[in-house]
Amino acid sequence: MKRPHKALLRSLIGLALLAAVVALADPARVLAQFHQAHLGWLLTGLLAAIASNVVSALRWRALARWLGADMPVRDACRWYFQAIGLNVLLPGAVVGGDIYRAVVLRRAGQDTLASSWSVVLDRVSGLWMLLALGGLGAAACAPQLAPLLHMPSDMLAAVVLAGTALWLALPWCLPLVLRRWSAGWAWLKPLQAMAERPDFSAQVGWQAAASAGVQVLSAAALAAGALSLGIQQPVQVWAFVVAPIFLMAALPVSVGGWGTREAAAVMALAPFGVASAAAVGAALLYGLFALAQGALGALAFGLPRQGGALMKNP
Repeated sequence: MKRPHKALLRSLIGLALLAAVVALADPARVLAQFHQAHLGWLLTGLLAAIASNVVSALRWRALARWLGADMPVRDACRWYFQAIGLNVLLPGAVVGGDIYRAVVLRRAGQDTLASSWSVVLDRVSGLWMLLALGGLGAAACAPQLAPLLHMPSDMLAAVVLAGTALWLALPWCLPLVLRRWSAGWAWLKPLQAMAERPDFSAQVGWQAAASAGVQVLSAAALAAGALSLGIQQPVQVWAFVVAPIFLMAALPVSVGGWGTREAAAVMALAPFGVASAAAVGAALLYGLFALAQGALGALAFGLPRQGGALMKNP
């Protein structure tokens, strides 16, 4: 199947899934959720979403500089929000935006290897912290989740906390793992060289702190959007549900996560008594936050640029 046909198929799958989820939740009830939306909470959610991506851009810049690919703060933010615009407009979830970031950094005169690895490791660090936050949330929500798994809540909390602790420690174990397993994998050699640097642990600590800030702000954006619709849940619930919702939204089977995000929201929030129409409404609002930022990113393509080789070849 040709690439344009694959893109069209992904778009249709995402739209079909979104239509099915909205239909099952009852379109009238979903629409009623939006009629009662509180403007203050909506603006709070949008600002939290924007702040999350600003921190993401700064995290990417710090990682790129550590790898030897420098860029001004302004360019890092501009390129990051442009990537969000591509993610919203193109099939493939975050893939298109990530490729764009690597390309513009390389075209700005930076090392190709550093440009590519900066994007890959930036995305991995976000996923790493998202799963860790979800694990902590799951442990705190064990009383609600344990019956679904037919497990005692204390046992579930203990298992999830132990797994989360091991998951958080994984990056600091990377040098030892790579020494043992990278010999037969040439593509791992650059990663092994990074892990052997004396400042590797400090850089991992910075990535962890920045990624935690990104995920907390993203969870706050989702929770604020839900609060605008009258959905009130404890902090630990939002810490748990962001993992399945954001992971499903990142799957390369739709455009901008539409459809997969809403389906995940219905399933993740159901154990906490949130009606499907309300869950769909909250997920749609988070998607609209991304759409608004995507519009800003799209506008950034046309902004005046100053100096540099990239300005001649965008």
